[in-house]
Parts: sequence; structure tokens; C-alpha cells
Amino acid sequence: MQYGFVVDGWDLRTIGDLTEEAEAAGWDGLFISDAMAIETKDFPAFDFFDPWVGLAVMATRSERIRIGTMITPVPRRRPWKLARETLSIDHLSNGRLILGVGLGAAEDDGGFFKVGEPMDIRVRAQKLDEGLAILTGLWTGKPFSFSGEHYQVQEMTMLPQAVQSPRIPIWVPGVWQKPKSMERALRWDGIIPQKYKSMTGMTASEISELKRFVDEHRQQASPFDIIAGGQTSGTNRKQALKKVQPFIKAGATWWLESMMTFSFDDLRARIKRGPPRPD
Repeated sequence: MQYGFVVDGWDLRTIGDLTEEAEAAGWDGLFISDAMAIETKDFPAFDFFDPWVGLAVMATRSERIRIGTMITPVPRRRPWKLARETLSIDHLSNGRLILGVGLGAAEDDGGFFKVGEPMDIRVRAQKLDEGLAILTGLWTGKPFSFSGEHYQVQEMTMLPQAVQSPRIPIWVPGVWQKPKSMERALRWDGIIPQKYKSMTGMTASEISELKRFVDEHRQQASPFDIIAGGQTSGTNRKQALKKVQPFIKAGATWWLESMMTFSFDDLRARIKRGPPRPD
């Protein structure tokens, strides 16, 4: 099991400080949001800065820790521009980038609706699949062409190629027991499991079922991550381990910690206390 922390918002200098502190505290990964800061009538705007600038800061303020987005809405991005951004961070970090991706905002998200982005889930799913095909094609550094319903690429070569081999790892949300969603996730390098029409996290028993499904249905022999997560106590180690150990037994490979807080001091203190890692 590896242990990461997801940080929402905060300014770029703070992100750099938190990266240094997370690495010193023994976390294996630090992830930031790729989101638009648009206030709606139901939700206040956060200070969301450009994730690629943030990841550049994180790359230069660390040496070991994995860094990445949680998550990048590929249908909202031009795939070739995203390919250039991810390649740049992959090189700057010497191969420490993990790219978490997704469909983008749901139909009722006021931010993307305000700027006229397509909201239809079928269209977003198509653009996600096409976008990932283009990303991985351009990462090779070899001539690449693509013809899809939404994107076309004509004999394009993008250099340099990715540092990581066979590619920058891609984590994809998978809605548990929804065939198309699960099939998409299994084609890549890791699954961020979600319950159908539910905001609650996966239980350890559900992760165990998902692990069996992955073992039975994934055809590639390459490593595959199963991401679990939640919030553990940074002061009560016994309680934290009691929460995490069932997920280790179930087959999760990453535990992502997160805190819904407006208090920087609380966030920083939790990161500095380190991950709930068994001895």
C-alpha cells in the first residue's frame, strides 16, 4: 500500500511548502485538483490555480514523492495541449507524475454550464476515450495520427517522449458494477472506484469484490492500482491503522487521504503527522 494526500485549493507557494512537508513526513504522493473556481448559488468558489503551474512548483520542491491531478477533466481540455503539459511535468519531476482523469463536471455543475461546455455524458465519455488515445499516442515521441468523432490528428510528432515507460500512469474513475465504466478503467493503469449515484466511499468488502473483478477481467499483465481513501486520525495511530488495514487486506494499492477544511493549520498539521502506514 502506498499513501497519498489530496489537497484542494491553496495558493501556489503554499502548495510548494506542503509538498516538501509531505515528502519529509513519508507520504508517497501528493495530488491537487484540476478544477475551475466558479462560484454558483449552491457552492462558494475556492482558490483553484492552474494545476500545471502548481505541479511544476511541486516537482521542483521535491525529489521522491509522486505528484498528480485528482482529477483532470480530459473532455474539457485539448488533448495535444494536455499532452504537452503532462510531458513537461513528467520531465521536470524526473518521471513522478500520475495523471488522474475523468469525464469532467456533471450535468448540474454550474461552472461548466456557464461557459458553454458540453454536458451530455455520452459526449463526455467519447471525448475522454479519444483524448486518452491521443495523449498516449503523442507521449511516445513517434509520428501519430488519429481520426475520431471529436478529434483529428494528422501525422503529429511530439518531443520529448515521456520519461516513464511504458507511459505516464493514468488513473480512471470506474463506477462499480457499471460495465462500460469498469471496462474503460481496466484499459489503463489504475481505478478510482466510485459507487453508482452515491457520494459515499467504497468499503473494504466492496474493494475486495472489485479486486476479484480486476483479476478476472483485466487482460494486461502490467501493474494496476486500486485506489481507496478517506480520512484517518493523525493523532491516534491505533485508530488510523484499524481503518486502513482492511483496505490493505482487500487489495487496495493506494490510500488517498483528504480533509474538507478551510483551516490551513489543520491541513498542514495532518500532513506533517504522516501517513497511517503499518510498521
